[in-house]
Amino acid sequence: MAEARDPLRYFRIEARELVDQISAAVLDLDQEPGPDLVARLLRYAHTLKGAARVVKQTEIADRAHEFEDVLVPHRGSAVTQMPADEMRELLRLNDEIVQFVRALEHPPREKPAVEQIDDEVPAPRAATADLDELLDAVGEASARIAPLRDGSRTLAGIQRRVEAFSDRLRVARPGGDAGTRAAAQRLAGDMGALGRRLIDAVDQVERELDEVRGRAEGLRLVSAGTIFTALHRAVHDAADAEGKRVRFAAHGAETRLGPQVLNQVNGAFLHVVRNAVVHGIEPEAQRMAAGKPAEGSITVDVQRRGRWIHFRCTDDGRGFDLAALRRVAETRGLLPAGSEPDPQELIDLVLHGGISTSDAVTEVAGRGIGMDVARDVALQLGGTVNIKNWPGQGATVEISLPLTLLSMNGLIVEAGGTVVTMPLDAVRRCVRLPAEDVTTAAASGRFAHEGQVVPFLPLARSIAPAAPDRTGSGVAIVLSADDDTVAVGVDRLAGTTTLVARPLPDLAPAAAVIGGVAIDMDGNPRLVLDAHGLVAAALQDMSVAGSSPEPGPRLPILVVDDSLTTRMLERSILESAGYDVDLAASAEEGLERAHKRDYGLFLTDIDMPGMDGFGFVATTRADPALGHIPAILVSSRATAEDRRRGQEVGASAYVIKGEFNQEELLAHIRRLIL
Repeated sequence: MAEARDPLRYFRIEARELVDQISAAVLDLDQEPGPDLVARLLRYAHTLKGAARVVKQTEIADRAHEFEDVLVPHRGSAVTQMPADEMRELLRLNDEIVQFVRALEHPPREKPAVEQIDDEVPAPRAATADLDELLDAVGEASARIAPLRDGSRTLAGIQRRVEAFSDRLRVARPGGDAGTRAAAQRLAGDMGALGRRLIDAVDQVERELDEVRGRAEGLRLVSAGTIFTALHRAVHDAADAEGKRVRFAAHGAETRLGPQVLNQVNGAFLHVVRNAVVHGIEPEAQRMAAGKPAEGSITVDVQRRGRWIHFRCTDDGRGFDLAALRRVAETRGLLPAGSEPDPQELIDLVLHGGISTSDAVTEVAGRGIGMDVARDVALQLGGTVNIKNWPGQGATVEISLPLTLLSMNGLIVEAGGTVVTMPLDAVRRCVRLPAEDVTTAAASGRFAHEGQVVPFLPLARSIAPAAPDRTGSGVAIVLSADDDTVAVGVDRLAGTTTLVARPLPDLAPAAAVIGGVAIDMDGNPRLVLDAHGLVAAALQDMSVAGSSPEPGPRLPILVVDDSLTTRMLERSILESAGYDVDLAASAEEGLERAHKRDYGLFLTDIDMPGMDGFGFVATTRADPALGHIPAILVSSRATAEDRRRGQEVGASAYVIKGEFNQEELLAHIRRLIL
């Protein structure tokens, strides 16, 4: 019935998607023409034309047909450059199609005439009312599940009472009715099985509802890539007006954030990219004379860093004309005559607004309002604008904004009795740690990972400092932020989730490791950690641990093995962990070295020509000068008899080569010679 009341319901959705694809592909055709792109554009236009005719939208169908007419002569040919007049015609038709499709989103009485596209094109977003209804339904479903979990606990209690009743029957009436006892036992068993199935089903439904909640919240957000087509078009039109060739590139399309923020940044960056074309990119002859490519370059990057989102526009043009800026500033009284401001002071004046070095006012430049708009947007959203200038090489304009909403995938962990979420995209590996390794890593602030030692942060120290130190096993989560890698120790992993992170209230102070807060399926807040904050805290923690006084200088380690490969591997691992290492190719050479230098530990193979590793350990244990030095046997022998013999000769640890784990080896060493 909905289709009968609104025959354009589905056409609007399809048409919006098609015009977005056509708009982006037309601009790509100008930069990288080719038969595949022409064929794709023809498919888009043909699909739109057919759909428009079905719902009797002749204006859209006619223009899509004209669009095809321009492209058909180039189908299947090796297009190297679309003629300028044909590109303008494609863009004109595209603009008109966009306007007609946009007009369909208004009631007929409000249908606007075809006109020039507005600068600030709203980013597409899901219908808020529909999302609110969905989230309300998820919340209600979650509330209805809670009694089921309570019911499963009640069922478990009844099962225990039935079992107790059966036991009392057996004790009170040993020769009584065996059938009654058997029935009671069967009932208890059936109730237990039902309870387990009920708990499993509730757990599964709760996980799925949590996933639905996260995805629904994420639909409130918009991909940053939705503004790239408008920015690309602004660059194309400005370059066309100026008679310049400019290539546009964009990165970070997958970052998702609130549509209101994105719309405001889009409006500001339309000015920024136009300024980059007009003021930054030189004419072709000047670029070639300066040894640059004839075609200029403008790149837009969107990057999340902790609690901030950064929008950058970088060009490879001439940079800001500092001499011209100084003249204009002096003329307008912003600088006293004869003053000598530094370059950055002149650049900062651009943000005051109204300063333009253009000789004339045109459609795209000369009014001096571009940077003023960027500054105002940043101020409205609590952010900043920064400009970096490289004379003769280009410039970067960056708008940095605090995040209000951010969609992300998270890893749920528990530390110190607190459940938190960390960004899954920063996680590189999770390693289970036995209790002794947890203690060692926490004490030293270091963790061995893939041949190198990285800082180690017990997460509970940062988020639950009042919690008692954990003595059991745990998990080391190796994560990266920028070029830094650290390990974060947690008590356990609790799964993954899709979530929307929000900033903490201004009056809620938090540790630097905390990036925001999300709402779990029960409506309770859950802390979301910041990867950059975790890295900074781990580095600081390692620095503090490393500054603590040690009982004495760390003694070197002697590696004894007849295999060159094994000796070099073990030396690499130990030196990466900060140990000084000496090598010996036989037990006899090892004993000779042991009497010439003080060592903190012996690491020896068993099977060697001449004296074997058992003999080496036994000899050192019997030597008054060497008996105090611990020894670790590293061997391919894995039998219980060999392990027992190692203990008998006095080895402090036994590591099997076939199961070689460098983290285990370093944990043994830290335990023995810290």
